Amino acid sequence: MLAVNYSTIRSKLKTYCDEATDNNQTIIVTRKAEKNVVILSLEKYNRLMKIVQNAEYLSMIDRGIKQLEAGKGQKHDLIEVDLDE
Repeated sequence: MLAVNYSTIRSKLKTYCDEATDNNQTIIVTRKAEKNVVILSLEKYNRLMKIVQNAEYLSMIDRGIKQLEAGKGQKHDLIEVDLDE
């Protein structure tokens, strides 16, 4: 992980973009009196988003299990589907 100020990033943007994509680096862009930002490769971003989505999905499953354990589930008959239609 690299921390670089805004002025340096601006003057060497290609270099730091290459660092993010070619060397899998995360670049923190520091800005005076402003919120910092992060530059990372699209591949790394997509992996992080998949992790977040999986965590949300597992959380929903956990909530469902807790509801069933608390007796809040409902029993339904299965619907028969005729595959010939």
